[in-house]
Amino acid sequence: MPGDPNEISTKMRPAQSLERPAFAMPAGACDAHMHVFEARGEFPSTPLLYPSVPDANYTLPDGGLDHYLKLMPVLGIDNFVIVQPSFYGTDNSCLIDALADAGPIARGIVNIEPSVSDVELERLHDAGVRGVRLDLFKRASLPIAEIHAYIRQMAARVAPLGWHLQFYTPGAIVRDSMDMLAELEIAFVVDHMGYMLAKDGLTEDDFERMLGLLRDGHCWLKLSAPYRLARHSSLEAVDRVARAIVAAAPQKVLWGSDWPHIPDGTRDTGELLNALAIWAPDAVTRRMILVDNPRQLFDFAAAPAGQDATSTDRVGMAT
Repeated sequence: MPGDPNEISTKMRPAQSLERPAFAMPAGACDAHMHVFEARGEFPSTPLLYPSVPDANYTLPDGGLDHYLKLMPVLGIDNFVIVQPSFYGTDNSCLIDALADAGPIARGIVNIEPSVSDVELERLHDAGVRGVRLDLFKRASLPIAEIHAYIRQMAARVAPLGWHLQFYTPGAIVRDSMDMLAELEIAFVVDHMGYMLAKDGLTEDDFERMLGLLRDGHCWLKLSAPYRLARHSSLEAVDRVARAIVAAAPQKVLWGSDWPHIPDGTRDTGELLNALAIWAPDAVTRRMILVDNPRQLFDFAAAPAGQDATSTDRVGMAT
């Protein structure tokens, strides 16, 4: 394990303890942002099957694929997207193995170097990968021109595969990149509602400009990790941000749980899902966010018609 991580990950809460959906979950519902972490054996002294980067910010989370598969029927989730965490850097082995175990209900977002070979990109695509994550927090100290060059370079590498870019980024970089992002010719997703925090100097005008990019460009926004934003404001303020995003362009909005909620494995994923009842009160809009939009972006198979279930029906599926 890395020395002296900043955060100690806690044990995962049982799936059956989660709050159940407060609304009917549509067939084909997708969690568009979760992570998978795996270890070898049951003993702390056993070497990790998938070693972390040397400077990991947290200890190994209790976020195995088996935990997540138990959560799915409880919450009525049929598909999911595994996002490569910073914990593993550009070693996507854990993610690729999880995709193989999960089969066609899962897709992946990897972290890669610009020098990755075309052969490797094809291998990742065949495994179920449909996008690349750009961790711009790690590049935040670079001149903005260098960051823009990196974004364009990665867009050129993955565009032939039909992939999209996924930005894990400070809101200030989004603010300073609006014109460049408007010129991108492939789809890109900004995680965690754009991460536009007032404490970092972001303003209402900056947020409105991002909504314009959502409406008129290739931008998508992800409703994920509200608790990370609420650390610096309030859940009510986050609700206002989420509702504005949905109102601006519901056809380009995704929902993600951010499971296993690093470092707090006790967080209630069902409660996070139920925030959609506030952010998108209309069932048709929720279906877009949970089914239609991720199916388009991540290339999932179409959900069977007429199979929407009530939350009670879905809970009955859980074991």
